[in-house]
Amino acid sequence: MSLQLRVHVPPHPLIQHWLGVARDASTPPPIFKSAMKELGRWLTYEAIRDWLPTEEIMVQTPLAPCSATMVNPDVPLVVVPILRAGLALLDGAQSLLPLASIYHLGLVRNEETLEVSCYLNKLPERLNPQTRVLITDPMLATGGSIMMAIAELTQRGIDPALTRIISVVAAPPALQKLGANYPNLTVYTAMIDEGLNSKGYIVPGLGDAGDRSFGT
Repeated sequence: MSLQLRVHVPPHPLIQHWLGVARDASTPPPIFKSAMKELGRWLTYEAIRDWLPTEEIMVQTPLAPCSATMVNPDVPLVVVPILRAGLALLDGAQSLLPLASIYHLGLVRNEETLEVSCYLNKLPERLNPQTRVLITDPMLATGGSIMMAIAELTQRGIDPALTRIISVVAAPPALQKLGANYPNLTVYTAMIDEGLNSKGYIVPGLGDAGDRSFGT
């Protein structure tokens, strides 16, 4: 059976609302960052709906014993924010996954050549192959940064089938690269935009998410 990249655009009204706030060029940095946090929260909610491992246990209610379904704490969970902009989504994701380990990955794109380089890598040398990984990267544009991130993770033993990406907007070039190289990945995004301009920015997009989040 052939594999195909799974891309989900959840039809949640709050995701669409906060996407609209983030797209608006007149939105000031504090509100933009709040919008990104909310997008991180709701996209993570959608991404982990059928993804978190669970176990059946017995609990004692005030009246009687009862079976309960709980998240299994023995299966490792990791969130990897792609710096800088991925930090804006991290707050929302971490509110739903408070016990997940956070490993920062700093990637920067040369605006002239569009080549990506790594300036910070906090990933361990090896990771449990059963680890579930959530990557926060608001913009999937040319695909350079996310491809480097996945390569770093797979080198450390991570299974792409257990990896999910949340982004605010995605463009076809990045999705095509991911699909060609890692077809068993899953992506959750608020919107798939039409394409890129000559500088590699997503159109209509939302501008530079890192600059807008931190007022730089």
